[in-house]
Amino acid sequence: MALPTKADWLTALEKRQGKELVKKLQDSSVVICGLGGLGSNIALTLARAGVGKLCIIDFDKVDLANLNRQQYTFSQIGMFKADALKENIRAISPYTEIITHNVRIDDGNIQQLVRDYDIVCEAFDKAENKAMLVNTVLERFPEKYLVSGSGMAGLNSANDMKTRIITNRFYLCGDGVSDISDNDEILLSRVLVCASHQAHTIIRIIAGEFDA
Repeated sequence: MALPTKADWLTALEKRQGKELVKKLQDSSVVICGLGGLGSNIALTLARAGVGKLCIIDFDKVDLANLNRQQYTFSQIGMFKADALKENIRAISPYTEIITHNVRIDDGNIQQLVRDYDIVCEAFDKAENKAMLVNTVLERFPEKYLVSGSGMAGLNSANDMKTRIITNRFYLCGDGVSDISDNDEILLSRVLVCASHQAHTIIRIIAGEFDA
């Protein structure tokens, strides 16, 4: 069977999502910082929805311990996460433009890495990395939308997850309590709820819906 054309793909998306939203998604760009349990799931969700341009950033490589919650496979163990995730996105959304960076985001490179994208998605594990990214975007790029995750570990109810507006363009998703460092239990079933909050918030922002 021949691969569907881009026109075929867009027509299929329009049937489920509407022509106007698909056009907005195609014209949008998102940078995802961190490609673990949050970032890898967010990236695939946005690609399936039809976001036109995704930049995915992580310095880490796929490890066996990642596979219970991150969107990688046994055959990708040892690969850079950004390269492996690009491969997986290509399999389900071959017409998405994907930019990869196999680097650790720090104070020296963060501005260059995020400056060209409409929406910045924070998906780090560690609190200090989250704070660095959030503070930089809020201070240096106040015109950008920022979507961050906080609190998705453990066996507590998935109903504790919510999305809050912190400032005009800053959204925070999760339960706000169960950081990964506080709890050894990290399950896809709960991480995925937080990732879905982040991905859906990004889609709503692109659609022009700005409430939480």
